[in-house]
Amino acid sequence: MSGDELDPDRGSGLPTPEPHPTPETEAYWEAAGDGRLLVGYCTDCDEHFFYPRRHCPLCAGTDVEYVEAAGTGTVHAMTVVRQAGGAYAEATPYVLAYVELDEGPRMLTNVVGTDPDAVAVGDRVAVTFDELPGDLALPRFRPA
Repeated sequence: MSGDELDPDRGSGLPTPEPHPTPETEAYWEAAGDGRLLVGYCTDCDEHFFYPRRHCPLCAGTDVEYVEAAGTGTVHAMTVVRQAGGAYAEATPYVLAYVELDEGPRMLTNVVGTDPDAVAVGDRVAVTFDELPGDLALPRFRPA
């Protein structure tokens, strides 16, 4: 969706694939449904990580917990998708980006709520959530 505002009835206007929470990811998806972004934190190596999992991808430690992220970060890499198939065919153009969270980990996501051609590497962004059925939500980012 291009334009400056998100449609409050549709969120970002992008398709929102329904997640299938597992025991490892259930807390993450519940927090997203409450409008909170969680990241993993390893107490063994004192590092944050993303995506939810039982062990630290940096040191293989198993003493991990989930902590609330600030929900802000920087566009690390991005592309504007202009041709797509399936559910995304009607959503073009849209931004697919790696956002480096202020806590350190990077997550693959969309930048929404702005003209896709206005998004650039280095832009500051903040999390927003597209609501899903079952009190879940999908985190995406918009200009900060």
